[in-house]
Amino acid sequence: MDRLKTLGQRADWVLAALLAGLADQLFHDGAMGSTAGGFAVALVAAVLVAQPAIRQDRRSRWALALAVGFAVLQFDRPSLLGWLLVASSLSVAVLSPHFAAGVDALHWLKRGAWQFWAGLIAPVRDGVRAISKADPGRLGGLTFLTMAAWPLIGLVVFGALFTVANPVISLALRSMRFGVLDISQLVFLFLSFTGVWMFLRPRILIARDRSAAKAPPFPPGLGVTVPSVIASLLVFNGLFAIENGLDIAYLWSGARLPNGVTLADYAHRGAYPLIVTALLAGLFVLVTLRPGSVTARTGWVRGLVVLWIAQNLLLVISSVQRTLNYVDAYSMTGLRIAALIWMALVGVGLILVCWRLLADHSAGWLINANVLAAAVVLAVCAGIDLDAVAAEWNITHAREVGGGGAPIDLCYLEATGEVGIVALSEFEARPLPPRLHDIIVDVRGAMIGDLKHRQADWRAWTWRGARRLDRALAISPSPVGARLPTTVRNGCFDTVGL
Repeated sequence: MDRLKTLGQRADWVLAALLAGLADQLFHDGAMGSTAGGFAVALVAAVLVAQPAIRQDRRSRWALALAVGFAVLQFDRPSLLGWLLVASSLSVAVLSPHFAAGVDALHWLKRGAWQFWAGLIAPVRDGVRAISKADPGRLGGLTFLTMAAWPLIGLVVFGALFTVANPVISLALRSMRFGVLDISQLVFLFLSFTGVWMFLRPRILIARDRSAAKAPPFPPGLGVTVPSVIASLLVFNGLFAIENGLDIAYLWSGARLPNGVTLADYAHRGAYPLIVTALLAGLFVLVTLRPGSVTARTGWVRGLVVLWIAQNLLLVISSVQRTLNYVDAYSMTGLRIAALIWMALVGVGLILVCWRLLADHSAGWLINANVLAAAVVLAVCAGIDLDAVAAEWNITHAREVGGGGAPIDLCYLEATGEVGIVALSEFEARPLPPRLHDIIVDVRGAMIGDLKHRQADWRAWTWRGARRLDRALAISPSPVGARLPTTVRNGCFDTVGL
């Protein structure tokens, strides 16, 4: 029996290595198409081989059937949402044999989160255990490797995010090779192996007795110790210092970028990956430095956390600057304003995480503070039309009236309906080239006609719509004239050069 178990464990390593290699061939530096479906089917088949218990559990069989269905959908329309559904179904399939029926969705969310969190270092820990069983004399060095697991995982994960977010880092890593592989490919292989391993050898969340006074803050073997947290924070601070240093040099100071990298690439590429990085940083602090834990009471750890959160805040500020640069190039939209607000909330959340650590506040305090901040922002945004703010900004900063922004996007303004009608009326009243003026009259006439039609219906009437219509007509009477030719309208009002 032991021999069969050992052979099964070795087979899991082979399966994970084969799937990681397949992911590298299909997805690294290549477009994702129907190959996403092929890889998803291969992953489902590997899980079925590595986890025979799911064949005897009814819930697992249903979840596996859903995973197969979502995997097949990837052949037709590969998407991030589709992959999340495949992963969620597989997670339920591999975890179901270990838990009784009848629990609610919150319990499943906790189990799935633990499977991901503990699974980040699972390949390292499982490798250490396998080697130590084969050669007990090497246990000392392997224990050090286990302690170094979190710094190494953080180095890979944050390094991968910075590679996606920063073309300068990406270019530098691609020039560094180990044999036939560059560093970015090695990182991709490692992340692929870790992701596959989470399903082949899932981590099970075991309920602990909360009444035990001496219960450890983390399950044994997770590798969260004071030395590992200090080492992690030193590595993380170093990585973030590199990214922030590059942002200061290229984004804020205007230094000359390397050949092959444009300022547009640098400014537009990293806004959202860097926000993900900041959120992961906050999650790490929340999980490893809970109030009352040994790590939270260690002075070195607290100082390094404060420094790291300060670097994260600089990263958020740089993300805001990148988004504003994107707006300068491609105009403002309501979604981009919402993104800027979201980034500000992330910054507030990081400050609250730091304050919670320094003041030893409870998790409830942190949750309440974040909910209050979000509620205030949502209450303010509920009374403000972000699309109208974006329209006003675009009109004010349009290149056609001497502004420093992008050319006016009349297609976007018309698509917003009544939202931009006041801003467009003000724009029409300015001195403009004749052809551009005719296009704006045409677009504004259509928008006013649509708004009048909606306001005439008592079920669709709004007070804000009435105010907008009155103000637009006060700026300029309702235009009368023939519509522009269809060929002009289908050209989406290209005003560049007018």
